[in-house]
Amino acid sequence: FAGLVRLHQRRAYAVARAIVLTHEDAEDAVQEGFLHAYRALDRFRPEQAFGAWLHRIVANAALDIARRRKVRDADELPESVASPRPQRDPAEALELRARLRDGLGRLSARQRAVIVLHDVEGFKHAEIGAMLGIPEGTARSDLHHARAALRRLLGELRSHL
Repeated sequence: FAGLVRLHQRRAYAVARAIVLTHEDAEDAVQEGFLHAYRALDRFRPEQAFGAWLHRIVANAALDIARRRKVRDADELPESVASPRPQRDPAEALELRARLRDGLGRLSARQRAVIVLHDVEGFKHAEIGAMLGIPEGTARSDLHHARAALRRLLGELRSHL
């Protein structure tokens, strides 16, 4: 099991971090997810992909944490989400990061999860559906609505860039 943890912990963290707002909550979700997976190993079916099974457990643990923590401060966004272009004014980059952090923080946990899992982590709709326990079509729909909500929340940001 320790070998499986080492093999899957980075991806499990990425799944959890896409759902929760803080590094600490993501670590808690991964720990809870791995503990739950260890306790449920007897229910794992070999025809399932272990990674998908595990990521779904971690995603559910992260969703539980997100539901328990309704109001909290947002962490800095990972560089992969809000890295400034080299020619961008540093003040503009700070503004972009602040708006993105605020916008992502206002999305529901599931919307945030779907948009980050797809647009940042590169998961396919079917994979996201499996991780979050929702149909693939729902993952597609959630992504569409999350992007639309983020566009509304960011307002005129695009016209200034």
